[in-house]
Amino acid sequence: MPRQAELPLADAKPLAANETPRTIALGDRIVPYVLRRARRRTIGLSIDHRGLRVGAPPRASLHEVEALIRHHSEWVAQKLDEWRSRRRPEAFQIIDGARLPMLGESLQIRLALGSNRALWNEHGEISLTLCLRSPGDAGRLLEKTLRERARALFAERLAHYAPQLALPVPPLALSAARTRWGSCSARSGIRLNWRLIHFSREIVDYVVAHELAHLREMNHSPRFWAVVAQLYPDYQAARGELKRLAAHCPQW
Repeated sequence: MPRQAELPLADAKPLAANETPRTIALGDRIVPYVLRRARRRTIGLSIDHRGLRVGAPPRASLHEVEALIRHHSEWVAQKLDEWRSRRRPEAFQIIDGARLPMLGESLQIRLALGSNRALWNEHGEISLTLCLRSPGDAGRLLEKTLRERARALFAERLAHYAPQLALPVPPLALSAARTRWGSCSARSGIRLNWRLIHFSREIVDYVVAHELAHLREMNHSPRFWAVVAQLYPDYQAARGELKRLAAHCPQW
């Protein structure tokens, strides 16, 4: 069977100076990848919406890099196929009466004329009225309002869990990363994806516990997962549920 050249999983963005586009033959597949040279000790493989990316120290030869890729060829093929099978959800249409998932409930969106402010109604069925100068302002106002609600919730959950590890509450920032729900830095604190607001409180708590645990263990070793379990014992179920829900997260 002739080898089949694959297209990148997503539109390519300009590469950095230390990144080089390459291809490698894996069985009957010709797989494109980006080789990134950086100050690191080992060669690492990662796959996301952009495709296969390889980080390598400057001293590593191309032979060593591609030997590692071939050694993990089954994993590479499986992960590439998983990303290709993911269908991005259709863009959420912000119209009067539309519904969004929020913290395990259904949030109804109402539209009205106004000065670009949002009004919550939490008596009975929860709803959010966007008072708009122009229909074109709906997306920005909806995101701004949900970000504010997410920040307040995340701050409260960090304050709940941090003392359980004898940690001060770390600084909080919001992100809108496409492939990461959270990140942690001992210096700058914790970043959480504001779109977690679309999932249940249990999922939010799992991600908060996960990132706080990194302040104890900056890795994903068994010791790290033991710290996560200390904060959130049912983390394995929440981790699986987050992976399932991620493909259906609303976008607009």
